[in-house]
Amino acid sequence: MRVATIDIGTNTVLLLVAERRQDGLVVAVEEHATITRLGEGVDKTRTLSPAAIARTNACLDRYAEIIAHANVARVSVVGTSAMRDAGGGDAVRDHVRTKLGVVARTISGDEEARLTFRGALSGIAAYAGEQRAVVFDIGGGSTEVVCGAPQSHALSFAQSFDVGSVRLTERHVRNDPPTDAELAAVRDAASAAFASVPTFDTQRPPVGIAGTMTTLAAVSLAMETYDGARVHGMTLTVDALENVVRELAAVPLEKRKERTGLEPKRADVIVAGGYVALAFLRRIGANSVTISDRGVRWGLAEELLNTGEG
Repeated sequence: MRVATIDIGTNTVLLLVAERRQDGLVVAVEEHATITRLGEGVDKTRTLSPAAIARTNACLDRYAEIIAHANVARVSVVGTSAMRDAGGGDAVRDHVRTKLGVVARTISGDEEARLTFRGALSGIAAYAGEQRAVVFDIGGGSTEVVCGAPQSHALSFAQSFDVGSVRLTERHVRNDPPTDAELAAVRDAASAAFASVPTFDTQRPPVGIAGTMTTLAAVSLAMETYDGARVHGMTLTVDALENVVRELAAVPLEKRKERTGLEPKRADVIVAGGYVALAFLRRIGANSVTISDRGVRWGLAEELLNTGEG
């Protein structure tokens, strides 16, 4: 059986078409990521803008065509931070219902945490036997931190923090490249947000998912063409991550867009996203981080394939 899942995020809309092989492994048939900036300006207006809705709905039109030709048995669509925080989401939900024939669910922070955890660890064998693991997901509007048991997917900690790559860029960055004072403001905001995060008793590095982390990994590898299989499960030291973020912060936006491995549409928010990652990793005392190319869409896919629910 083949399923399709769509994760409508603050910054990016993600599509996964997946199936379960005979050996039980869930594999991707197709994956697509489109930066639509649905949450652009939401931090100030608390309402989705008509332009952001139009970009997102155009992306959903393309995804609907892909799904229509993929012999998919089940489809699940969810919205996360921007859809929870802002008015105007009905325009997107109505579009999903019209184009895909399903209801786009705006999932709670708790459900997002559960799906994030399950999806992030899928396909990373090193974590399968661990008693607990930590996963963090830096989005455009918020960052989710989850700790749980990899085998049972039972969570012991899950919390959403209102710091993300788009939110902190819009709040604190006015110059190009950012000034030292602006970078300090981003760093301080992220550090303050994570002040309540406990230290976790885990044996392996935390797992970072979503566009900020996969992009920084791709930049560190100087990846000409993004390859999720190379990124998924790789480990970066915090020092290496800090060097990449510092280099990106030091150059103007147009120069940053030319950096190998960096999606140009993400160039304006990647520095703030990197500072969020560093603030979290420092808070928990991590020396390295494992990168996951998976997340909510993979957790949804596994649930659809296991139970038909999602």
